[in-house]
Amino acid sequence: MNIDKMEFNAWMERVMQRFDLLAEKIIQVEQRHNSIDGEELLDNQDVLLMLKISARSLQRYRSGGRLPYYTISGKLYYKLSDVHQFIRDSFHAPQHSRNAKG
Repeated sequence: MNIDKMEFNAWMERVMQRFDLLAEKIIQVEQRHNSIDGEELLDNQDVLLMLKISARSLQRYRSGGRLPYYTISGKLYYKLSDVHQFIRDSFHAPQHSRNAKG
């Protein structure tokens, strides 16, 4: 059986499209795996990068009950909404200086 170059290229294009679809499905499954009740879960590294803090600071926030976390298979996770709430709770409005002229 002999196929010409155009047929082969068309076949290869269909194979590559299937690989692209599979890659998209894998990404979707991975994202669902890192979620609970439809909410995205972040691991330690994600939170450290997001908050630009040290691992020790993150541990202090966990120990102090300021940042809720979940242990799944021995790994720590944080709900994205909990991290956002932590940021809101930690935000301090700028205080006006008493020495300001006005």
